Amino acid sequence: MRKLLLLLLLAITIVPVVAQRALNPDSTVTTKQQVTVKGKRIAYNATTGMQPVWDENGKTIAGLFYTYYERSDIKDRATRPLVISFNGGPGSASVWMHIAYTGPRLLNIDDEGYPVQPYGYRENPESILDVADIVYVNPVNTGYSRMAEGVDKDKLKEKFFGVNADVKYLAEWINTFVTRKGRWASPKYLIGESYGTTRVSGLALELQNSHWMYLNGVILVSPTDLGIERSGPVDAALRLPYFAATAWYHKKLPQDLQQKDLNVVLAEVETFTTDELIPALVQGGFIEDTRKKEMVTKMARYAGISEQSIRNYNLDVPTNFFWKELLRNEGYTVGRLDSRYKGIDRQDAGDRPDFNAELTAWLHAFTPAINMYLRDELKFKTDVKYNMFGPVHPWNRGNDRTGENLRQAMAQNPYLHVLFQAGYYDGATDYFNSKYSMWQLDPSGKLKDRLSWKGYRSGHMMYLRKEDLVKSNEDLREFIKKSLPKAGQPAMY
Repeated sequence: MRKLLLLLLLAITIVPVVAQRALNPDSTVTTKQQVTVKGKRIAYNATTGMQPVWDENGKTIAGLFYTYYERSDIKDRATRPLVISFNGGPGSASVWMHIAYTGPRLLNIDDEGYPVQPYGYRENPESILDVADIVYVNPVNTGYSRMAEGVDKDKLKEKFFGVNADVKYLAEWINTFVTRKGRWASPKYLIGESYGTTRVSGLALELQNSHWMYLNGVILVSPTDLGIERSGPVDAALRLPYFAATAWYHKKLPQDLQQKDLNVVLAEVETFTTDELIPALVQGGFIEDTRKKEMVTKMARYAGISEQSIRNYNLDVPTNFFWKELLRNEGYTVGRLDSRYKGIDRQDAGDRPDFNAELTAWLHAFTPAINMYLRDELKFKTDVKYNMFGPVHPWNRGNDRTGENLRQAMAQNPYLHVLFQAGYYDGATDYFNSKYSMWQLDPSGKLKDRLSWKGYRSGHMMYLRKEDLVKSNEDLREFIKKSLPKAGQPAMY
């Protein structure tokens, strides 16, 4: 008998652990947490897990991973705002704003946003959880979100991977989430970053038209072009203010400009861009020689690169070249998403950087933190890989009318306000293009009292810089409060 028991014990100890590489598409775990925001201790429930996506026949075809923060000391959810948060890519997890901007935890970085060790996270004293509950949603193949086991993944790609397909299934998902959590009465907000701005702009109209869900606000962080036309001379000209901001930061402007405040310089460059550069570029190769020389001289003055470089590109300087050229003589490149960051290439020659210096730094800081946080604090245990960037290509970008969709949603809903947030040093979705999008969003000008724009002295993820983390979250608080109607105020013109 003893020998038999010993054999059984040995058998138990050598049974291999089976890796959990598949997730239940409808499962959650909830923990009780606290955070101090603006000096006040806030208790909240953190629910993380999966909620299904169904096809038209009710079959589960995917599970979306989400994290939902809900204050536990609020009795009246009818007046409590709900913020629904998306990142971009497409193919990016909802990690960046989650643990670096609006959420109750903040990853370990220095005051300018650079990685530090040991990796980890801490409380976020600037989180908007004091004024709103928040859910961070990961579209298919991002984070832990995956298509369901047993489905034909190739056939399902067209249901998930495209501008309009993305909007359609996510609107259905939001409807289910709001219903399950009992949040139909709550004021609702969408916030998207980068491609997430395309997503939430489309969702604003889709939620209204297909789900009869009306929003109070849409927040566009580092917005894309939203399908708003700007090709040719306009596209070429709109880059210049970003070039000037970057050159100012790296002290490459003439002394008379360098000694001015950034906002003063940018105001001057913006005026030149709209009043002089765009009309000049419209003339193409028929511009008078003296006029062209004047444009070359002024562009070089504002961009911090040589007149010859600008002349070589016929005034249409590509951003790739600018990132390589500005600090070429110092042996550095500048970052695409945040030009405060420097990179080192194999050789100084060439017309584009070898890598995105800022993205490498961000992945360095974010990836350990989100994996630790979800497992250790939120208790979501799985062996599935967390996709910081997931396979979502080819992405169907056809018929992108998301800017027009947002305009139409605003026109139909007098409660709906829109806030643009942009970093001056973002070269991927640059700040002046975001201003242009806001200007062009509503040609009638009748909605401009519900459109607002805020700029920050950092890049694509402007909140990584401590000073801008404070300012941008405060701007969100003010926007939410401003867009909440007074008691009894009807949605009417």
